[in-house]
Amino acid sequence: MSADPRIAALGRALGPDVLAACTAIFDDEQHALAAAVPVAARDIAYGPDARHRLDIYGDTAGGGRPVLMFVHGGGFVQGDKGGGGSWPSAAVGRMAARAGFIGVVINYRLAPDHTWPAGAQDVGAAVDWLRAHIGAHGGDPARIVPIGTSAGAVHVSGFLKDRADHDLVAGAVLLSGLYGYTPNDPKDERYYGAPELHAARIPREAVAATTLPLLVACAEFDPPRFQAEFLGLMQERLERHGAMPRAYIAAGHNHYTMAMHLGTADHSLADAIIAFVKDLP
Repeated sequence: MSADPRIAALGRALGPDVLAACTAIFDDEQHALAAAVPVAARDIAYGPDARHRLDIYGDTAGGGRPVLMFVHGGGFVQGDKGGGGSWPSAAVGRMAARAGFIGVVINYRLAPDHTWPAGAQDVGAAVDWLRAHIGAHGGDPARIVPIGTSAGAVHVSGFLKDRADHDLVAGAVLLSGLYGYTPNDPKDERYYGAPELHAARIPREAVAATTLPLLVACAEFDPPRFQAEFLGLMQERLERHGAMPRAYIAAGHNHYTMAMHLGTADHSLADAIIAFVKDLP
């Protein structure tokens, strides 16, 4: 299925008006899907902070299902797991459930109140909770796959930097992330702190070096910086490992619709994610 031409018309810009326009494109379809796939468990605490909450989607009556854990974007300072009347982010959990997986969608602490490495630590805390408890909700603790978009991809990558025991997860999916191949934007200081601290804090080395299976993606209408990050990671992975990771370019999509359209009739990226998870050892 071709992407909606309204997305191309929005170009590569970011901002609240573009975000609202992208949300409107998928509103009707995603609201219908939300009614078809209700949440199985809501607002489970995985840590002590009020933002340490996760929702679970899928058939919890079975057992041993792969677990796809979504980490939302929001420029480090905003974003939410959704649920109830809000479908963004929650749609990824519902997509996972429809594929026969257990879908998990998390909140995490936000900058500027919570700076580096809070996001990475929260991804790790959520993974720890899932390893201990997801079996009771139908999931396989040995097949947890975090998937992050934008700032969420940064935090998943930061988790790989923060935790040396990468065998806590079976693989990772990184959508339109910033890994350290381009100069940081001043806005990034809200999370990373002063510019002189960035080199030691960015996750580039961890995400380039890990032997964990990766699926890396960017969008046709991502801003150039995100596309340069995608290409930089692919090139370094090729140089270090002699092969690129699985990769996907979302034709006809932009930075926001990359994750927003998951679960809709435009299922090429969803198919790539589902196949990646199913092929993991």
